[in-house]
Amino acid sequence: MKFLLVVFLFFISSRFYTQIFICKDGLTKFTSEAPLELIKAQSNKTNAVVDEGTKNVAFSVLIETFEGFNSGLQREHFQENYMESNKYKTAIFKGKIIEDVDFTKNGTYPVRVKGTFNIHGTEKEKIIKGKITVKDKELIIESSFEVPLEDHNITVPKIVNQKIASVIKVEVKTILKPKA
Repeated sequence: MKFLLVVFLFFISSRFYTQIFICKDGLTKFTSEAPLELIKAQSNKTNAVVDEGTKNVAFSVLIETFEGFNSGLQREHFQENYMESNKYKTAIFKGKIIEDVDFTKNGTYPVRVKGTFNIHGTEKEKIIKGKITVKDKELIIESSFEVPLEDHNITVPKIVNQKIASVIKVEVKTILKPKA
């Protein structure tokens, strides 16, 4: 629901005749590499929207859609104890592309996006690096960045702090198509 609101706000804020690109099945992966355990999970339900005219971007993923982990119990602890996905359902990044991108010309453009990342109910301003590949009127967006747990008030009990990294590596890849 929040994603639809974000999309609606982008439509209102965009100028006429600008192209909106959307994706509903992007990939978000995360890796926790701690001294005693490696944890990997992913979701292929990442939503994304880019407004060519304003250079606004938004990404969202429901926390409950992450799969993988080393066991079902580990996934359950992730959902209930750390992410509290019943209370904080969605991770959202909203921002604006800093660099110029020619959305009409095939090519790969390194970009930075300045915005806010909201996870676990805590919003943090970030500049995220990535690349946008324009290919035959589609956008392929790829990025990797780190998320320190303490930035978002995610606490890990001392008993498992050697099994869960304090900084999580996140990778995102989406293919956005022009909105008809």
